[in-house]
This record gives sequence, structure tokens and C-alpha cells, in this order.
Amino acid sequence: MKKSVLTRYRVMAYVTAVLLVLLTIGVIGKRLLGMDGFDGFVSVVGIAHGWLYVIYLIFAFDLGTKAKMPLGRLAWVLLAGTIPTAAFFVERKVTREVTPLLTDTPTPDPAAA
Repeated sequence: MKKSVLTRYRVMAYVTAVLLVLLTIGVIGKRLLGMDGFDGFVSVVGIAHGWLYVIYLIFAFDLGTKAKMPLGRLAWVLLAGTIPTAAFFVERKVTREVTPLLTDTPTPDPAAA
């Protein structure tokens, strides 16, 4: 498996996790604390997290299938983007598990032979 598969998963895991934490803070400010200034913030961050979560799902599924993850573990990786801060922990664990599967050498080009 190429290193880029893991890298793009890691980037999207962090982006998704940060946006979800920000969204959670915004919803707490809007709903629990009754602060009106969070309306626009919650809308923008919610939409951004929603669209970027779809990209996260694609990259996580790609990583999971290439790493031949069991279905239960793959489901946990996919759902980690919906639980605040879970993606940070799941990303670290997945990185430790997948790193030995990475190939450093490029695949040989049959046309060059």
C-alpha cells in the first residue's frame, strides 16, 4: 500500500475531528448557553463538517479495504468522524497498525524493461 493512502486518511481524520469539536462547542454555545452569535458559526462549520466527512468516509474506506481491515474495525474507523475527539484516537491506532503495510519502493514499470 502506498504511503499517500495513509497520509490522505490522516489529513482528513484531523480535519474532520477539528471541525466536529468546533461544531460541538458551537452547538453548546448556541443551545445550552443561549448565545445568539453562534448561529452563523454553527451553520458554516456544520456544512463544512458534513461535506468533508463524506470525503473522510471515502478515504477511510479506501484505506480499510487496502489494509484488509475486518468489517467491525472498518465500521469503527468510519464512525469515528461522528464522535467528538474519537477520530484523533482512532487515527493514531490505525496509523500504528497500517504503517508496517506501507511500501517504500515504487512498483516497477513493465514498459521500462
